[in-house]
Amino acid sequence: MKTRDFLWAMIRYRPGLYTVNAILWTLIYLSPLIPGLIIQRFFNAFGDPVSTSSIIWRLIALFLAAAIARAVLFITGIFIDSLHRFTMSALLRRNLLTALLEQPGAAALRHSTGDALSRMQEDAGYAENAISWTLDAIGMGSFAMISIGILLNINPRITLFVFAPLVGVIAVAQFAASRIYRLRKASREATGRTTSAIGEMFDAVQAIKVAAAEKHVIEHYRKLGDQRRQAMLRDRLLTQFLDSIGASAVSLGTGAILLLSASSLTETRLSLGDFALFVYYLGFVTEFTQFFGRFLAQYRQAGVSFERMVALISEAPASKLVAHAPMMLTGSGEQMYPEQKREIRGSLQTLDARAISYQYPGSARGIQGVSLNLPRGSFTVVTGRIASGKTTLLRVLLGLLPRETGEIRWNDQVVEDPASLLIPPRCSYIAQVPWLFSGTLRENILLGLSDGPTALQQAIHLSVLERDIEQMPAGLETLIGPKGVRLSGGQMQRTAAARMFIHRADLYVMDDLSSALDVETEELLWERLGSLSDSTYLVVSHRQAAFRRADKIIVLKDGRIESVGTLKELLFISPEMQVLWKGQYD
Repeated sequence: MKTRDFLWAMIRYRPGLYTVNAILWTLIYLSPLIPGLIIQRFFNAFGDPVSTSSIIWRLIALFLAAAIARAVLFITGIFIDSLHRFTMSALLRRNLLTALLEQPGAAALRHSTGDALSRMQEDAGYAENAISWTLDAIGMGSFAMISIGILLNINPRITLFVFAPLVGVIAVAQFAASRIYRLRKASREATGRTTSAIGEMFDAVQAIKVAAAEKHVIEHYRKLGDQRRQAMLRDRLLTQFLDSIGASAVSLGTGAILLLSASSLTETRLSLGDFALFVYYLGFVTEFTQFFGRFLAQYRQAGVSFERMVALISEAPASKLVAHAPMMLTGSGEQMYPEQKREIRGSLQTLDARAISYQYPGSARGIQGVSLNLPRGSFTVVTGRIASGKTTLLRVLLGLLPRETGEIRWNDQVVEDPASLLIPPRCSYIAQVPWLFSGTLRENILLGLSDGPTALQQAIHLSVLERDIEQMPAGLETLIGPKGVRLSGGQMQRTAAARMFIHRADLYVMDDLSSALDVETEELLWERLGSLSDSTYLVVSHRQAAFRRADKIIVLKDGRIESVGTLKELLFISPEMQVLWKGQYD
């Protein structure tokens, strides 16, 4: 899609609002026509012996009335334009966020968090500006056309000098169009790299300090800052150069107009009122000439911003960015997010995955033809060496990655969209690397749920977290810092486990839950989970406590199932399991 296609789609989203806005700002820009004609009549009245003082006072009154009317129009236009601008940028940000959230939950974001936020904030703002500036172009253009007609009737030669600078500005702007595009794109990309670096530095503070890499990181950031400054300086210099050309052309044209007007006055071909009219209109025409050059540069900037936003949602078509969608800009948030209706499939009796496959784009990694069966109340462990496909299997099963082949069945019913079915209260999941937020322990476990103290205490008990909480002075109100930085690795895992157990689910899916736990805590954790005899567990683990607890173990190798069985059976028949078991004792 071209820039004009994006802008046209945005205009059509709220055509009534855009039309009202355009009419208001056209009237605002046309309103100086009336004071100009009043000024012309006012000065002509001095040279007319028939004119009386009453006529002059009526002209003054009309001038004041026109000024008041323009002020009212301007205030109204500001209000409507603010609403329209917000609606345009909100549509872009809404579509960007929707497109990102529609991607599979485990799909990697193609850009860093800082860069993505920059595109959603600043690039959407540039697109918003381009839409708003079209209104200025319509209003100023309408004024220019009508004023041309009025001035041509007075003096065609001087009128040509009034608008000649506009031709020069347009020619220069078109000549520099490609250069503007390259510099604007380089400036935005440099800004994106800088904001990305800021986010990454804050995320990796501990790693930076442990590696004593503070100086290197600061130097890297300084280089990024220098690159951004240079890119923005080049962009700003070109913009100022174009503005100076426009201003110079306008100044030369103004000088020529004044000289021509003076000669016309001496030759009595131009009345004093006509001269005043030319001088009055000249300021507005000059403003339009300078604005037009900036508008062309803004249009190029909008093209760069649209490209960057489309790149952020590269998995979706470009039209998704400006797709028309409802937005509740007023009222309660509950109206925006009605509860989704899902097909009731009953409590879990059996979950089957049949020959499911997934391969990471541009890589040989993934899973191929994996099948498994989880009866109600079973404890199944998936194990294997690093990069054997354990985490990928869980993600595909839960719909966090799109399966390429195979099917998933819940109680022998085909599941088309596991991402919407395998969620609480049917399924609860803890990832390999739990994500905690900068809040209290209670907030991280509940995540907004209003469960009573009984459910919370049971979740804490199942995750073997109660002793740790007792040792914290603030207890559940302890602030854990960004990403749980104030907790140990085991406490982070068990906090995420409590978040999982707060949902009484039929199926619990755990990815290496006990990797950071000591032997005693791990044994106690699995023992307590055994009290939930009616729940079903699918666990990725390489720990012997999990192996001994398992009803069935699935051994993966290079993305395929190498063998399936109990621990005793696999230690006898599976070379891969023998290696994994032996590795825990070396």
